Formats: sequence, C-alpha cells, structure tokens
Amino acid sequence: MSLIVQATPEAIAQAAERLRAGGLVALPTETVYGLGADATNDRAVAAIFEAKGRPTFNPVIVHVATRAQAEEIVDFDIRARLLAELFWPGPLTMILPRKEGSAVSLLCSAGLPTVAVRCPSHPVARQLITALGRPIAAPSANASGTLSPTTPQHVAQSLGEKAGMILAGGKAAVGLESTVVDLSGAVPVMLRPGGVTLDELQMHLGEVQVELEPVNDKPKSPGQLLRHYAPRTALRLHAVDVREGEALLAFGSLKFMGMQGGGFAKQKLPDGWLMNLSETGDLNEAAANVFAMLHALDECGATTIAVMNIPDTGLGLAINDRLKRAAGAQAASPQE
Repeated sequence: MSLIVQATPEAIAQAAERLRAGGLVALPTETVYGLGADATNDRAVAAIFEAKGRPTFNPVIVHVATRAQAEEIVDFDIRARLLAELFWPGPLTMILPRKEGSAVSLLCSAGLPTVAVRCPSHPVARQLITALGRPIAAPSANASGTLSPTTPQHVAQSLGEKAGMILAGGKAAVGLESTVVDLSGAVPVMLRPGGVTLDELQMHLGEVQVELEPVNDKPKSPGQLLRHYAPRTALRLHAVDVREGEALLAFGSLKFMGMQGGGFAKQKLPDGWLMNLSETGDLNEAAANVFAMLHALDECGATTIAVMNIPDTGLGLAINDRLKRAAGAQAASPQE
C-alpha cells in the first residue's frame, strides 16, 4: 500500500488517530508539506527529529486551527492579535511567550520560553488539526538539509516510510516556508521572509527589525539561529559519580553510579534530585524527556546538576549538542 493517501474525510480521520497514538503524518499546508506530530506529546515530537535526521534541536512551528487554540499555548499582545486578524489563516508564524501551563511539548521550542505558532490556510491541514483536537508540531517534511517538499511525492522521495503516512492535498500553493516574526520583545523582528512581506509587517507594526543571518548555532526558530535554553543551575557533564549538593540527570542503568562520599546515588539522593532520561537507554525517550527534566531539576535546589554520559550517536548527537550549549564552558572537561 502506498504511503501517499488522498486526503478524504476517512483518511483525515485515520491520520488524526495515528497522531493521537503518537505517530507521524505528513500533511499539506499552503507553504510546504509538513511532518506532523501531536504537539503535546514529547515522544511524538522527538520522533520528528529522528525521522528528519535533524543535527540539533531546532524549534518547530506549532500549527493551530484557530486563534483561540493558539491563545491556549502562547500569550497574545495587541500586535499579535492584529497580525492574526490580518494574516491568519495564512503563511505567517509568530513567536510569542509560552503561556504558563501550556500543554505543548518543550521540544517544540527547544526549551526556550517562546513558541512559534501558525494557523495554516490549507483546508486539509485545518481539518486534521480540528479532527485531532490538539495543535500539530510540523517542520517541513524532508530530510534535514534537503529541499523543502511542495508535493506528496517530494515527501515520499525524501523520507520514505519515515513519514509514516502522507496526506495528499495537491501542490503547495505558496511553496516557501512561512514568514517568521518574533514578537517576544519590545520591537518585532523578522527572522525569516515568506508569504507575508516585510513591507506588509511594517505597514501594520511600524518598526520591524530584520535578522536573517545565522547567529552561532543556537536556533530560536526555523530560519534564524538565536540563544538556547540554559538552566540557572550549573551542569556538570559526563559525570561518573555524584558530589555533595548535586542532583543527577541519569541515562540508562544506575548500577554503578555512586556518591563521592560513599553509597549509591539511587539510594542517597533526596526525592526529586534524580531523574532518568531513559532507564532502558532509549535515545528517543531521552530526547523527549531532556528539557522537561532539566526544568524540573533546575527547581530542586541543588547547587549543580550532574549529567551521566549519553552516547554520541543518533539522537544522542542532538541531546549532547543541547546539553553542551546549556553547560557552556563547563563541558570543556569530561570529568570536572
């Protein structure tokens, strides 16, 4: 059976069930085809990175069917309401502060305090979001570093079975990724040009800064690389034991993880000071847990968070990349 399925009402219902179960679905939008997952499911969002072969945790856009749904995820200000009224549904993504209690996975924004949201105009995308009843996280449905797909055939050629199911909705009308505007600061910043032009943004917002050049390798949104999440608590990477006053971010077996003063970490650490990214060593599970667990350990009161070694393969490359950036200069020595 072909991965490409015509987007009938029955197929859309089937796709919604697949997403609800944590699977992936490639879906048409007016910009490009997206690789969708339930945006509230950590493991499903992590599976996007695995399928695309993304080299790092780039933020992904969260797609909604209505502005009301977006306002459950992010805090709208007067500028966002104006742009939504003018350009939604349509090819405009807005980066806004994450709403407290938002159910959207931290992986969607790479742990940043903002979320990129968009309301697509393609009827199939809107019908799928409505059928799911939850927002859909969806970067472009292609292998990382390759051309963005504007047809279902492009998706099949690039991702094959990794796409899971491809809803065919014709050729993308826009064919370029959405405009991205950051509204999390005092002055709006265009991070990526697209179907909504700079002139249009300036016409309605006044001053709009433009940042189109990559900044190091720290993405805030697709199309522009900015700073990343870092916990207030210092990280100590590649830990082989746990010191006094440290919490532990573990990976895999804790059989040989001890305390420097004697005893085993699993028995000695206070409640809430030990979290395991994956007891079975599953990198997909670890990727799904990393930001949420860092946030939790950041609040436990420890002086440092010791981080066990994670294999530098597959999704481990992305996990280690984000941990090294969060740790900064502390990552220089594996035993310190």
